[in-house]
Amino acid sequence: MSIRVLPSNLVNQIAAGEVIERPASVIKELVENAIDAGASKIEVTLAGGGKNLITVTDNGCGMGRDELALAVERHATSKLPTDDLFAINFLGFRGEALPSIASVAKLTITSRRKDDETAWQINVTGGQKEDARPAAGNAGTRIEVRDLFFTTPARLKFLKTEASEAAQCMEMLQRIALANPAVSFYLYSDGKKKISLDACQGELFDSRQRRISDVLGKEFEENSMPISAENEFCNVTGTVSLPTYNKANSLSEFLFVNNRPVRDKLILGAIKGAYQDMMMSGRYPACAVFINVNPRYVDVNVHPAKAEVRFYDNGAIRSLIVGAIRRALDFGSQHSADTGGLEHLLQENMRADYTSASGYLEVNASRREMPRFQMPLSRGGAKGGYTANIPALDNQYSVRVADEPSVETVNEVGELGLAKAQFHNTYIISQTEDSIVIIDQHAAHERITMEKLKQSMAEHKRMSSQLLLLPEVIDLPAAEKVGLLEYADTLSQLGLVVEEFGNTAVLVREIPALLGDTDVKKLIKDLSAEIAEWGNAYALTDKIHHICATIACHGSVRAGRTLNIEEMNRLLRDMEKTEHSGQCNHGRPTYVKIKLADIEKLFERR
Repeated sequence: MSIRVLPSNLVNQIAAGEVIERPASVIKELVENAIDAGASKIEVTLAGGGKNLITVTDNGCGMGRDELALAVERHATSKLPTDDLFAINFLGFRGEALPSIASVAKLTITSRRKDDETAWQINVTGGQKEDARPAAGNAGTRIEVRDLFFTTPARLKFLKTEASEAAQCMEMLQRIALANPAVSFYLYSDGKKKISLDACQGELFDSRQRRISDVLGKEFEENSMPISAENEFCNVTGTVSLPTYNKANSLSEFLFVNNRPVRDKLILGAIKGAYQDMMMSGRYPACAVFINVNPRYVDVNVHPAKAEVRFYDNGAIRSLIVGAIRRALDFGSQHSADTGGLEHLLQENMRADYTSASGYLEVNASRREMPRFQMPLSRGGAKGGYTANIPALDNQYSVRVADEPSVETVNEVGELGLAKAQFHNTYIISQTEDSIVIIDQHAAHERITMEKLKQSMAEHKRMSSQLLLLPEVIDLPAAEKVGLLEYADTLSQLGLVVEEFGNTAVLVREIPALLGDTDVKKLIKDLSAEIAEWGNAYALTDKIHHICATIACHGSVRAGRTLNIEEMNRLLRDMEKTEHSGQCNHGRPTYVKIKLADIEKLFERR
């Protein structure tokens, strides 16, 4: 096979595969070009989630006729005045974006410099360029991208729904807006205004804090702290959340290097390390971290999409980030988030009256008995022992010896035995003929609830639900809201009824009956965060199982919940009937069995 030179349109399509992955990639490239052109106002319009139309209008410096013709040529750029790739002071520099977009879409650029009498317009369709011609237009540049991927229909099939793609575009614009508080950003999708961020005035730090509040919300502002650190070639600034204000994924970690949005493993690892021992496993902080580094100490030419960077001194960067966040956390160590987290857990554990999480977990609120302990009688006392209530020990040892079970309960005993006691209001002690069994009540009930939800979904039955007396209104980031509403029908089948409520919120009218008294706001936020992070990584069945697992976790009897003997035994019997009951939804064991023979060996009785 002979070697041949590929035609330019095919070369551009190959490049587009690296640079332009979806409509959000187009938004990123065009908006960054507008910022490099000195724009103070940028307006984005979408139709069909960006698949049908993307329009980006700015009031930047504009282009003349000759520049317009060069702009759509491959590797033509005004942002690299020398050949030094370590002296890059603009967001763009590769000269690939416009020709890559033009090779897979219908591109129209209309631009006018402030001092020119007329604007100029050029059309490029599937890589075929026309001559520039005079046109009407304001100072600045307007770019229209129609029928994205019409030349590569296979790529079009990989895109998600219009709503999901629009949400990705919104998230991308918000990320860029965070780094550019002096610029006004507006986004319209199918005629509806989705983003309206006016320029923030004042010093960079103050304006950036206002923009962070506008994008991430007032709740984040109230539960976050500023960070600042620097060395001889780099400085780190931004805002990080309190450990008790956390998310189910890392999508709320906004990272920037020289005002360029990135997803860098080194920075993500440094943030995770800074929160080590302060945050639950599987939870992530919300933050906006801005790293300004001398261009000669960072390589932004790692990938065409420019989402990855390579630092000259990884250790110094990591140390600077960890140190900045640690100092902020130490300063705020006496504070707790106002929206849940540790405070919510403490309230759950200290609640006097426990309500039912399912039909068989009802507690008699009138009972306020202290745990009973078997204590030996003093010398000369009656033979045997006596049962005493000891308040002092109750505070130190939360062991609760169960009442005698009913005859019906004894007759139903299976392989997990008969419940005898509960200790630390978390673990159940059960006895079989030749073993003792220790059961984690939350993990066990979580698996039972999970399997019930899965069975209901498999049989296409709707789970019973309870109507909320006052519907819950929950604010969510745009991308998470759109993703959650995509699964509204699935959630409804599980008994969770969610509706759209305005531009930034959802309304919850019903919740699954098995949830009982649960934190609806936390459930919805965890669900939406997980759904937003999935992308195409899971099949539909796996996504449904993830939804079931999250609902089951929130609906299961909590550690710290006092159970009576009947409740404990009911839990054991249900475990015996449930598939996969040996481990919870997160892979942890639900019970540990210790043979009597092994116990006797410990005491050298064998």
